Amino acid sequence: MTDRIPFTKMHGAGNDYIYVNAMLHPIADPVRASILWSNRHKGIGSDGLVLIDRSFIPEADFSMRIFNADGSEAMMCGNASRCIGKYLYDRGLTEKTEIRLQTRSGVKILKLTVANGLVEQVTVDMGEPILENASQFVPVDGLEKGVFVSMGNPHYVIFTNDVNQVETKGSELEYHPAFPQRCNIEFACVESDGRIRTRVWERGSGITQACGTGACATAVAAALSDRVGRKSQIVMDGGELSIEWLESDNHVYMTGPAEFVFDGEIAIL
Repeated sequence: MTDRIPFTKMHGAGNDYIYVNAMLHPIADPVRASILWSNRHKGIGSDGLVLIDRSFIPEADFSMRIFNADGSEAMMCGNASRCIGKYLYDRGLTEKTEIRLQTRSGVKILKLTVANGLVEQVTVDMGEPILENASQFVPVDGLEKGVFVSMGNPHYVIFTNDVNQVETKGSELEYHPAFPQRCNIEFACVESDGRIRTRVWERGSGITQACGTGACATAVAAALSDRVGRKSQIVMDGGELSIEWLESDNHVYMTGPAEFVFDGEIAIL
């Protein structure tokens, strides 16, 4: 009989990943697993694979590794980190409502909002945005100049009345020579009520329902360009995230939902 490994499908604002408790079930080849399992026709279907593990440093409680649908390893994912907070608490792996999570872009603090014993939403301290190249210009025919913001991973945010351009321009921008490590791309529009409608092309995954670091980058870019203040609501295809860029510590805080979809088992590669 083929050995099988348990997994949990979760999503944060529609950004869906496969979660594996690597403390109990280590994955020998996560790159190959992510490519095969993320396939929406022949696999489980997801934006990628997330491994939840013990921390390897004293400053954190747990760690995460995240692999995109194409197998590339990401530095950080805000939506996945919120889901990890819910997974750890709701599944009884921790009693803490403030969790220190080790990621490739540093330790992130997760603050859990709990009601009736279950996590309802999570606020993530995403750290300080890196703005050294904020005015970087990427020449692409027909597109306005964007704003470059790093949230531990690179984002290029373009404000436009047509956010659906992401469907035709996202791939071109991800692989633009200006981004030798490739880049996440956001097309955003500030609506009449002040909310920011955003669509995302994620490096390594293509169009996704939401992107936590992308929402943060969009909020920072909108504040830098005086389109909104330091608090904003980012409306993505899969849901809405609340972002606040505090002046007191220059950190960006993201608040949003995390949801279980289903549990299952899949053959070990």
